Amino acid sequence: MSGWVPAPMATPDQLARFHQPDYIAALQRAEATQRVDPDDRARFHIGAYGNPVYREVFSRPATSAGGCMLAARLTRHGGMVHCPGGGTHHGRPDRASGFCYLNDPVLGLLTWLDEGLDNILYVDIDAHHGDGVQDAFHDDPRVFTLSLHEAARWPFTGAVADRAGGHARNLPVPAGFHDSEMLWLLHQAILPIVRHLRPQGIMLQAGADALEEDPLSRLALSNNAHWGVVRALMGRHRG
Repeated sequence: MSGWVPAPMATPDQLARFHQPDYIAALQRAEATQRVDPDDRARFHIGAYGNPVYREVFSRPATSAGGCMLAARLTRHGGMVHCPGGGTHHGRPDRASGFCYLNDPVLGLLTWLDEGLDNILYVDIDAHHGDGVQDAFHDDPRVFTLSLHEAARWPFTGAVADRAGGHARNLPVPAGFHDSEMLWLLHQAILPIVRHLRPQGIMLQAGADALEEDPLSRLALSNNAHWGVVRALMGRHRG
């Protein structure tokens, strides 16, 4: 199978696989009214802490989540799927975080687990630490999270010593981190972990904010670096 498949909007029941129902309902209210009452703002961080209310504040994240969950179902026996709208790796079960209202990587990984996979690798090369995903699977040995991110940048987590109970590796890199250095870490750190784990599935979060032109970080990667990671992971894991 190849080509485009429309992403379905995840239902509240599907989102409740990870997110709390009262938080989901608060997102729906915010979209319907285009406002947030003070209690919801304080409790769920909607309309606060860098998580603004916008026209599709529920339906757009829910569609990204539905796409990631569909991708997991489509690849349960192998194959590759790209979800252009996915990657909101800061979302928490009960609140928005870092402009991430729902955590579609977590929901996609949970779908793989529900489909019977029990040895999964999550690789995150966004400029920010994938804190929401790491924390979601802190106590689950079936999911190993590997995050490469800029050191000393929000959310200020993901230190090299942080191994999340043994199920994670973190690779904080300095400002100015460039393609040659990414290539070195790819072959000296990322691919050795892939070879050691021999995962049934690999999910890659390749946030564009690590690119040199993006003002949200001080990293200096090009598209070539991102494509290099994609090609390497495809070569190491073909379903």
